[in-house]
Amino acid sequence: MDWNPAYSWLVLALLLSLAELTSGAMVLLALGIAAALTAAVTALGLSLPWQLLSMGIFAGVLVPLGVMVIRPRFSPKGVAYGTTGTGVEKGNRYTTLLRDYDNATGIKVNGDFYRIRVLESGQTELPEGTQVVFKRFEGTTALVTLTPSDTDDRSRATPNTQES
Repeated sequence: MDWNPAYSWLVLALLLSLAELTSGAMVLLALGIAAALTAAVTALGLSLPWQLLSMGIFAGVLVPLGVMVIRPRFSPKGVAYGTTGTGVEKGNRYTTLLRDYDNATGIKVNGDFYRIRVLESGQTELPEGTQVVFKRFEGTTALVTLTPSDTDDRSRATPNTQES
């Protein structure tokens, strides 16, 4: 059996498709499918410039299709990967959590824990279950404000004490 240039494209398609297992972005899979289609074109006997042109055309069609159409179908609902810190969370309400190993107060944004700081008072520790409104990130710290119901409850509970 003689080596055919189509085999090279098939090997490239296989390697790209296997590499997709490490990324999950669907880009490498789209390139792998484009390489497999280029192998089919190569089997028709086209020269290298036509092979490269067909690879470019297939990739130009399949990569956007894979990223914009196929990838969202494999992502969990309600999770916008890659958007944390861009401002899409601004104004969302979160419930504070205490981290197990150091009892740090924080919130979970898209599944990741972020320590908090209250904008009004500078507090970094709140009781677990406190409702806060996310404003923005400052480094890896989530800057939040207390929800109006929590601030009213706190002022009623301790009317003469305010933290500075």
